[in-house]
Amino acid sequence: MKKIEKRAIMCLLLAFVLLTGVGIFSYRYVAHGDDWASYEGNRDVYNEGDLSKGKLYDTNGTLLMQNTPDGMIFNDDASVRTALMHITGDKDNNISTGANRAFTDELIGYNLINGVYSLNNAGKDVSLTLDANICATAYEALAGRSGTVGVYNYKTGEILCMVSSPTYDPVDPPSEPEDGVYINRFTSATFVPGSIFKLVTAAAAIENLDDAYTWEINCTGSVSYGGEYAVTDVSAHGTVDLEKALEVSCNCYFGQLAEKLGPDLLEKYTEKAGLMTSYDIDGIKTTEGTFDFPDSGMNLAWTGIGQWEDMINPCSMMVYMGAIANGGEATHPNIVKPTTFMGKQIDKITTKTTNMIDSTTAASLTEMMANNVVSHYGSENFPGLSLCAKSGTAEVGDYKEPHAWFAGFLNDDSNPYAFIVLVENSGYGADVAGAVANTVMQAVVNR
Repeated sequence: MKKIEKRAIMCLLLAFVLLTGVGIFSYRYVAHGDDWASYEGNRDVYNEGDLSKGKLYDTNGTLLMQNTPDGMIFNDDASVRTALMHITGDKDNNISTGANRAFTDELIGYNLINGVYSLNNAGKDVSLTLDANICATAYEALAGRSGTVGVYNYKTGEILCMVSSPTYDPVDPPSEPEDGVYINRFTSATFVPGSIFKLVTAAAAIENLDDAYTWEINCTGSVSYGGEYAVTDVSAHGTVDLEKALEVSCNCYFGQLAEKLGPDLLEKYTEKAGLMTSYDIDGIKTTEGTFDFPDSGMNLAWTGIGQWEDMINPCSMMVYMGAIANGGEATHPNIVKPTTFMGKQIDKITTKTTNMIDSTTAASLTEMMANNVVSHYGSENFPGLSLCAKSGTAEVGDYKEPHAWFAGFLNDDSNPYAFIVLVENSGYGADVAGAVANTVMQAVVNR
């Protein structure tokens, strides 16, 4: 009898160990199966260290890149290849935001049931929200200058355009790449924002100051902080209120407004604007912006103007433009389209939103940004576009030309697109970046 009991206990212990082992394996398989499948030693997926499966398409079904056992194949058009190099990647896998790094699981066709097995052993077709023609247009509009262009649907979050320069043709890579060419400036870099940041300062004022719309100053062209230190403007603007100050981009006004708000409110609204956080774009992480908020004085003034230690990520600022356009609700960006089978969607993309400002604040900023275009930038420079925008000319020091920014959106239900344009070391925002924005957004509405 005792032998039977001992055997029963032993069997129970063995069963417990077996079930525990199966449970641990099952957990690890579910949690890490994709990592095992995409391990570079997997010969079903890699050939001599290079991914050998999967195709990448744009939103219109244009082939952007294909992995084969013999190497990567790219689009036939050199402009498309070059414009999209930071998303297709290159043959040497130098680009951290390239598809073979960012979308490995999707390209190899991994799932929990079959692993990476498929009848044709060809991997999976991955379709992006990007439009290859719009991206090529943006690349050509940059005309070889360093910078970035981004456009996204502020209702759905779908990124239509994501271009970074410098870049190169992955079919014919340079023997000596330019500095910074491997960096996707749209997602993976930060820059001094200059006056486009004044929209954040304006939002903080509208929601916290009773006299936000009526408070005026007499701009004489500079505000002295003792000795040689001052906040300066290109010229004297005379008497300006919030709307006029945003139109002429008055540094003196926004510097004093920043002091009036104080560092805590400025920091709060910078955080609310999403400029100090990272977005996850279907596995591609954006770089967080960085700021310093001095207690008072000239440096706080420059912070509210978009200078001092302000550094923003272009994608994050584009999303903030989308929030203004969308009644204060920011739709998080995405780049991979849902999977379809026989014309039917078989998975679902959940649209994530964050409230950044009140709807009334968004409406006020929309009116002011529309006024900027009509009264200052010239609506004739953007024919046919219901444009709301803010320019920026960001001083970068070292005797270099300033960065040119142009940020905004189309106030058009049939074309709900927000955009960001940065042209590095190229002069005034409205003149340089504004021209790029017009070229790209004309292509967007006419596609």
